[in-house]
Amino acid sequence: MKYVGLDAKDKIIRRFAEYVNPGKVETFQSYDMQFVFGRREGPYVWDAQTGKRLINCHCNGGVFNFGHRNPKIVQALRESLDELDIGNHHLISEQRGLLAEKLSSLMPGDIDCTVFGVGGGEAIDLAIKLARGYTGKFKIISARGGYHGHTGFALATGDEQYRAPFGANLPGFVQIPFNDIDALGIALDNKTAAVIFETIPATLGMPLPDPDYYKKVAEICRRVGALLIIDEVQTGLGRTGKLWGIQNYDTVPDIIVIGKGLSGGIYPMSATCFRRQYMDFFRQNPFIHISTFGGAEVGCPVAAAVLEESSKPEFLRNVNNLATIFAEAFTELKKKHPRILVGLRQLGLMMGIEMVNENCGPLLTKSCYDHGILAIYANNDKRVCQLLPPLIIDRQVAGEIIFGVDAALKDTADFLGLK
Repeated sequence: MKYVGLDAKDKIIRRFAEYVNPGKVETFQSYDMQFVFGRREGPYVWDAQTGKRLINCHCNGGVFNFGHRNPKIVQALRESLDELDIGNHHLISEQRGLLAEKLSSLMPGDIDCTVFGVGGGEAIDLAIKLARGYTGKFKIISARGGYHGHTGFALATGDEQYRAPFGANLPGFVQIPFNDIDALGIALDNKTAAVIFETIPATLGMPLPDPDYYKKVAEICRRVGALLIIDEVQTGLGRTGKLWGIQNYDTVPDIIVIGKGLSGGIYPMSATCFRRQYMDFFRQNPFIHISTFGGAEVGCPVAAAVLEESSKPEFLRNVNNLATIFAEAFTELKKKHPRILVGLRQLGLMMGIEMVNENCGPLLTKSCYDHGILAIYANNDKRVCQLLPPLIIDRQVAGEIIFGVDAALKDTADFLGLK
């Protein structure tokens, strides 16, 4: 059965506009970026009709850490399909138990228990429900300009632009500036159920917290009995050069949320992982949270394969070696493009290209596209363009990315007339 390129490109686009999302089509047409995913392999994707090739440095926020259609991950799903299906979320599951046990062995500190979901927003919702249910408190503190998903409680923790069309925010949600320990100290009180942060807030432009920030956050949370929730949906599974981004800050939170990359780009999977003491809430309320497709048994071997590969020392070593290549390259690019480039915000391959003004991000996105690189600007800080290559690339592909970004920076600076 053929699935790619069944129709002419204009027909594919018209159908999508009519039945799925006309606004997206109009937006991409305005940028002349009507790219339709066709063939895909490793770090590359090709347009379904024109054959234009892009290196995927957006990776859907980390979904494609292993590139597209990674053979080991695909094989795990093929073998799983021989015996398994979705399963039944009400019943005891061998596969969910095995996957949760694997996560327990890899999580920092005493984070031993897991509830599975389908997407990151669902997993964030559960983390907030658990914090409120366990503590009996109501207040949730998050970072201004952050992003945790488009579902209920997750939406309430995020930036106003994503929830304003739907009315006033839910009560009990408070936002403070990221990496401001004094602001947190003022906001945090004995009514606070949890503080939730992305380890590095991607949509905010990937600002790096102070080295001791999370230690201080955890200490303040403990003082008032609030839980610390760390959102590792994008930073987890090796993106920062360690298996979990929070390990760079020598802090063990109460809850870690993972998703995106856990799917291997093949089967949707997310997880809310927490310390064993918080399982008391579910012991008293064993059916309080359900997810029909969360932790689907057929997907568990896929996620297990992702964990197996992501935790290998040689895999993480490759990420750190590549990070050094990009860091050195951007030092030279900053000298070459002083009109536009401020620098590279970087932890491992979690990278943000920081530029001089808010016009730069959208225009660099378009210029990168023209030069064969898929990289998307940070919506809550448009001075920054996110750069998230697959973690399995080699030096040659890294060189291709740097070459494309170099050309795109020049084109963007010229278009803006920067002096």
